[in-house]
Amino acid sequence: MTHTTKVNIDGQDYDAKTGLPLSSSHTRVSHVAKTPAVSLHRKPQRSVTLRRQALKKPVPAKHAIVGHAPKHMDIARPQKQTQQHAQVRRFAPHPAGALQPKPKAKPATSRSMDFGPVTHPHVAKAHQKSAAKAMPLARSLSAHEIKNDAIKKAIENTHKRPSLRSRLRPRQRIAAVLSATTAVVLLSAYVTYLNMPSLSVRVAAIQAGIDANYPDYRPDGYSISGPVIYRKGEVGMKFKANGSDLAFTINQSKSSWDSSALLDKYVTPKAGSNYIRYTERGLTIYTYGTSAAWVNGGIMYTIEGDAPLSSTQIRHIATSLL
Repeated sequence: MTHTTKVNIDGQDYDAKTGLPLSSSHTRVSHVAKTPAVSLHRKPQRSVTLRRQALKKPVPAKHAIVGHAPKHMDIARPQKQTQQHAQVRRFAPHPAGALQPKPKAKPATSRSMDFGPVTHPHVAKAHQKSAAKAMPLARSLSAHEIKNDAIKKAIENTHKRPSLRSRLRPRQRIAAVLSATTAVVLLSAYVTYLNMPSLSVRVAAIQAGIDANYPDYRPDGYSISGPVIYRKGEVGMKFKANGSDLAFTINQSKSSWDSSALLDKYVTPKAGSNYIRYTERGLTIYTYGTSAAWVNGGIMYTIEGDAPLSSTQIRHIATSLL
């Protein structure tokens, strides 16, 4: 008895060994079963590969996945309903109003966005503290500081005022210019008057042909009196006391004498041995009574008169003529 092993696929029976379909007749199955399997596969089988270019991409079907979830995944599990004791408190109770919803912010509009800079509250507090500290200092200012502050403000206000020239009218400007010119002329005349004796002496020296000078030192209470007198090789000027007729004259004349010749030919004939000799800044000065004589640079200087001049005053006059 032959045992045939068959496989049913979609209602068709196939031989499990040969893979050939089986008919209803057993004889045919037996005949086919005896056919060697080699003869059935001599011809190569055609490819049955599908052309994917003409077909749509298959979409996998969604299937429900049934399985055990891993332990780390948070899957909701049914919780057992247990009663909690009234005195058990794991967490602190929420404060009042903590769970209340926050008010929604109003949408910004063009009007609400148009505002100036706002000072931060901390900055405003700092400014208030500094102002509070500065106020006691303002009260404790000294009188000197207040005075200096007032002077400073007055100077600033003066600089802000228009200049005198811009405020004056044309006639006033002309008057101001004339006044300034007159003041300059008067000042020049006064300076010329003060220097007139010196100028007169320089003119007289040119006319006399000698190098005569005006003394830089004059005794207190004496001033030049009259014009400067000059003749060939000699210049003289007279100084008189302001409150009396006492006076002395300074004469400058050309001479070739030295100090020894002056003593022998001029001082001794006038004073004899009653003279005093002084040496001052290289000059040898002879004084006798209220008079004096010395030579320097080819010029002989003499002082004569009844003015009671001291030896110190005479020496000051001599050195001021250098």
